[in-house]
Amino acid sequence: MGGGGAGESNPPPPPSPAPPAAGGAAKPFQVDRALHALGFEFTRVTAQEVVGRLPVTETCCQPFDWLNGGVSALMAETTASIGCYVASGYRRLAGVQLSINHVGPARLGDLVLAHATPIQIGRKIQVWEVQIWRIDPSTSERKDLVSTARVTLLANLSTPQQTNSYEEGLKKFSPKL
Repeated sequence: MGGGGAGESNPPPPPSPAPPAAGGAAKPFQVDRALHALGFEFTRVTAQEVVGRLPVTETCCQPFDWLNGGVSALMAETTASIGCYVASGYRRLAGVQLSINHVGPARLGDLVLAHATPIQIGRKIQVWEVQIWRIDPSTSERKDLVSTARVTLLANLSTPQQTNSYEEGLKKFSPKL
């Protein structure tokens, strides 16, 4: 077992990422890097609704091949935050509270849909509800509720100049959905 004895070989190290091409095209806009890395795809981004889907892969699962609750929490906070950002006129925000209930499983190979809608859009505080559903991949019909969350966000904070590129990227991305 892993002793490095005769007949055992260590796997080669993973390949290094390719260097960016000189003068190559800019990398595509990513609404959220963490969700993108898991395979999440945003399908709608507005001030009244944020929707996206995630294939449940091994990367997203806990040891029993069910969607990890932390991944559900990440989907909930991110979709609510993006909605808050758009609804506040692209102002910086901060998460204040996340409450999530896991009510059913999503298994390895399932497709889940996150649907975020505002409950309250105030000048300083926004509250969003996020439901995560297991869906039929062929029809996108909702089958079973996986998680439900409520996200409270502090909105309308001063926006640093360096976030302008994110705002522009999101504005260009949203109409394509």
